[in-house]
Amino acid sequence: MPTPRPLVVENVRILDPSRGLDEIGTLVVEGGVVRAAGAGAANQGAPDGAEVIDGSRLAAVPGLIDARVFIGEPGGEHRETIRSASLAAAAGGVTSILTMPDTDPVIDDIALAEFVVRTARETAVVNVHPAAALTKGLAGREMSEIGLLTDAGVRAFTEGRRTITNSGLLRRIMTYARDFDALVMHETQDADLTGAGVMNEGLLASWLGLPGIPREAEIIPLERDLRLAALTRCRYHAAKISVAASAEAVRAAKDRGAPVTAGISVNNLALNENDVGEYRTFFRLSPPLRGEDDRQAMIQALGDGTIDIIVSSHDPQDADGKRHPFAEAETGAIGLETLLPSVLRLHHSDGVPLLRVLEAVTLAPARLLKLDRGTLAPGATADFALVDLDAPFVYSKDRIRSKSNNTAFENARLQGEVLRTVVGGRTVFKAARHEDEGGSRP
Repeated sequence: MPTPRPLVVENVRILDPSRGLDEIGTLVVEGGVVRAAGAGAANQGAPDGAEVIDGSRLAAVPGLIDARVFIGEPGGEHRETIRSASLAAAAGGVTSILTMPDTDPVIDDIALAEFVVRTARETAVVNVHPAAALTKGLAGREMSEIGLLTDAGVRAFTEGRRTITNSGLLRRIMTYARDFDALVMHETQDADLTGAGVMNEGLLASWLGLPGIPREAEIIPLERDLRLAALTRCRYHAAKISVAASAEAVRAAKDRGAPVTAGISVNNLALNENDVGEYRTFFRLSPPLRGEDDRQAMIQALGDGTIDIIVSSHDPQDADGKRHPFAEAETGAIGLETLLPSVLRLHHSDGVPLLRVLEAVTLAPARLLKLDRGTLAPGATADFALVDLDAPFVYSKDRIRSKSNNTAFENARLQGEVLRTVVGGRTVFKAARHEDEGGSRP
């Protein structure tokens, strides 16, 4: 593949959490690498043959890293392929994704992990990293070959939507993972406590006549996991927390020195149980949308660093899976294209500082997954997005690039439009609307 043309973005607001940088300056990209980014970069001049863009009123942010993306390939290509997921990611300013192993067959050995990597190399426009299953076939009985998979480049191990119930098995997995410094990324949902529940347990569920999911279904397995992480000294990541007591448990574990981190779905930051409304199945999610008190507690936990990263939890479902009564509909929503504007709601409402919001979708997941990404520092790979932070738009169905359209933000009014996405110095997405006063298109 030929070397991409040099690129210079002038008069752009550079937002780089890795350096605590928020200033107007110039971004210079050459050879797929950031050569300079900051107020003083204009003094270096433009490389020969560079494309020069006027970035006035725009912001340059590190490419987003989404650490929880469900796809269909292999086995469910009608819902999402690696290529279609990558195109949706690029449109949302997401330059790296971690794919979950819940496919058919399950990603639980080297050959299948290599299939994802090879297919991504041939078809994807963003960086794709496969996570592998903690147990063979996601059956919760026999540990996967964590050592061999780690040596093959797998960045994380997870049961995807499932939770391991056998504490002895989970302890052995964590102990083994520790020896390879492998990341155990676990969703904590007690299936017995969840039962037939389909939304947050509470007054609203009773009014709607829907079975509820108690907060304890998340809290109890999480507290077990945090204790096992402290016992084994394994790198442990709570995949998605959603209630105040979970944040308190993670905060306490961190205070005790346990090697733990936590993530949250953007849905649980931007939405609450009232959005279920008249049984809208696109809002049947996991974890379920919680009450407003829990949502506010999650925002506070993100702001103080208890929650480390934000994920889209992109989970495409076909129309047949959602066209059912709420209690019978499939769980999940797509989210790659709306991750950035939905997290920017926290900034626009003054809930969380802008650099902290961006850190949770760039630098923090890069560190968690040990990726050399998430920064605009000189010498870094040029993965970034040019964004109009304040641009309002309606996320209508005709904007969706995913193969599925089960979005929790259908027709939502959002702010923060991605105009251009660059991966390794190469433009992989450019918005059709918008032209600078200078006449160059971002």
